[in-house]
Amino acid sequence: MLNYFHFKELNGQYLLTNDIGRYVFLNKSELRDLIAGEISPDSELGLRLKEKRFLFEESVLAFTEQNTYLMRDSKNYVFSATSLHIFVVTTACNMSCVYCQANNGVTTPTDFMSREVARRAVDLALKSPARHLSFEFQGGEPLLNFPVIRYIVEYAESQKADREIRYSVVSNLTLLTDEMIAFFKQYRVSVSTSLDGEEKLHNQNRHYSTGAGTYQDVLDGVSRLRGAGVCVGAIETTTKASLSQAGEIVDTYCENGFNSIFLRPLTPLGCAKQKWDQIGYTPEEFTAFYKESLCYILEKNKEGFELQEGHAATFFSKILHSYPVNYMELRSPCGASIGQMAYYANGDIFTCDEGRMLSEMGNHSFRLGTVFEQSYADLMNSSSCRAICLASITEAIPSCCDCVYQPYCGMCPVVNLALYDDLLPKTPNHYRCGIYSGMLDTLFGFIQKNDSSTMQILESWYA
Repeated sequence: MLNYFHFKELNGQYLLTNDIGRYVFLNKSELRDLIAGEISPDSELGLRLKEKRFLFEESVLAFTEQNTYLMRDSKNYVFSATSLHIFVVTTACNMSCVYCQANNGVTTPTDFMSREVARRAVDLALKSPARHLSFEFQGGEPLLNFPVIRYIVEYAESQKADREIRYSVVSNLTLLTDEMIAFFKQYRVSVSTSLDGEEKLHNQNRHYSTGAGTYQDVLDGVSRLRGAGVCVGAIETTTKASLSQAGEIVDTYCENGFNSIFLRPLTPLGCAKQKWDQIGYTPEEFTAFYKESLCYILEKNKEGFELQEGHAATFFSKILHSYPVNYMELRSPCGASIGQMAYYANGDIFTCDEGRMLSEMGNHSFRLGTVFEQSYADLMNSSSCRAICLASITEAIPSCCDCVYQPYCGMCPVVNLALYDDLLPKTPNHYRCGIYSGMLDTLFGFIQKNDSSTMQILESWYA
């Protein structure tokens, strides 16, 4: 019997996927035979299609029971409680990045989280049934409120009982002190910063409020952290100016000793939305940049550099290994509320980091409550939590349910509301859809070519 499948034409062949994430490439004649039921189950192709769960000979009930376990494994993150807790310890910042999402693009708030708010936020986070938690400190520039970061970590350590907590800071590193570095080392706090490319491009995107560049200060901070044995990584945010500099961006990461680069498209929130005509691009333009960058990254690996790309690592973990990567934006339902929550400086609680960013723009739809009033159960049962979960189940969304990439992709209702005034996109092939489908076209293109040296590198990126 024939199992339900999705398909699309890709580079002269047809890519087929099913709901448990298995895939196969067929030519046109093979696809016709499959649909017509003319493929022998004992043929080489028939055996391959049975192995990939596109054909089956057992009863429908037995096949369904078998696939239930596979589906459960591929989505085991939904059986976990909220594990990522984001503490927005301040909204103030000493920089003026062109794509900043932490303000509305017009005014910059300057709230600082108090110890009282911090304590209540930690108490709420520790109510999550998850045993393994991640506490992430964001801003603004979180190092402007380092005393509260210290307080949160020390208080959480005293209250965590048998929990395991991993700490991380997202910082521009320009305010880094020896005291901070020693503290990060003591509590194994990892650090993530931003590096957008070579000096001119980085300074164009990410400069001080005075207009001065930050490139060298960022690299100095990275060097100091590495010297102290603190784990530090970087992400790249792509603007229109980045599109012609794929090689230069990758070279900057290689030259500065990074073994990972995360090629991030712009999210149309805050300043990025206000300045879209100056810094934005189409999904097709980003896809061309992403493909050029990834090809160059693979060449650098073949030359001996160990550098992986973050999106590709996540997607290939799903595609090649059916591994349920708990990357909040690329799961169904998305991780908002049930996977992550964001505690704002004033005590407001949001479904996710994007939810608090949208709030900066005046839309408070994704506010769950406050640390002063709601319990953890209240937050999970709130209408905002229910709505965002329902609106991000790709298997039930009209523009997603029949897509060949549905088993690997995700939906962001926050961005949908910001762009289309609706939790669901109004049209297929919208901005984020175009971005992710373009990435997946690129990645499946490598699988289709099946070059052994390339696939060996991509396999090694398994997250």
